[in-house]
Amino acid sequence: MSKTVGIIPARWGSTRFPGKALHPIAGKPLLQHVWERCRRARKLDHIIVATDDFRIAEAAFSWGAEVAVTSAQHSSGTDRIAEVAAKAKQFAHVVNIQGDEPMIDPKLIDRLVLALKQDRKLEMITAAHPFAEPEEAASPHQVKVVLNRQNEALYFSRSVIPFVRDRPGSHQYFRHQGIYGYTRGLLLRFVRWKSTPLECAESLEQLRALENGVRIKVVMTGGGWPGVDTPEDARMMERLMSSGEKRSSGRKRPKQR
Repeated sequence: MSKTVGIIPARWGSTRFPGKALHPIAGKPLLQHVWERCRRARKLDHIIVATDDFRIAEAAFSWGAEVAVTSAQHSSGTDRIAEVAAKAKQFAHVVNIQGDEPMIDPKLIDRLVLALKQDRKLEMITAAHPFAEPEEAASPHQVKVVLNRQNEALYFSRSVIPFVRDRPGSHQYFRHQGIYGYTRGLLLRFVRWKSTPLECAESLEQLRALENGVRIKVVMTGGGWPGVDTPEDARMMERLMSSGEKRSSGRKRPKQR
């Protein structure tokens, strides 16, 4: 049976929030919340925290996580998890889980893994959900995705897509969620490909896969929790977690790189 590893990339040097991986939220470091949510996913055979910082590594060890120390030269989380996956030959599938989304849904992780295992031709999968309010899609910080009839990605953009010519506001827009599942082989090929024109234009790494002919399945969900980019986000997350609010429709900027 093919095995799946969930890898959580984490770095110290966030431009807007240095050290956010260890910032306390509701009594625990942000990264620990992510790791604990991943442990609740039933389809992951293993979970690894991938970091280039020994402060993060030491903290993760203290709460029982397995840690892989990676190069400090990586420009994206995808490159970081690929370094780990290159050595983890026992795993057929890899799930890239954002290290700053403390309310990641374990059931969503399971859905991605199950879809990868059920379709042997599928190499890459991600998630999206409808915007609750069409005007939210206007923000360039909200990444949109358009799909074909098989729920596969046609394109991702920071612009509003599709452009609705005749009845503005009548179309349902979909917000991309920054979680990815890959076959190990596809992930290792992906990081060897050069950046592509559309990827550079939109600053969206997943477009590199589309431009190289990769089929990307999109799992639809009812909503998504915000990530943590700034100290203000952390305070908001603390309030959300303490109040038990329901999932957001997507007002926060998803991580793409």
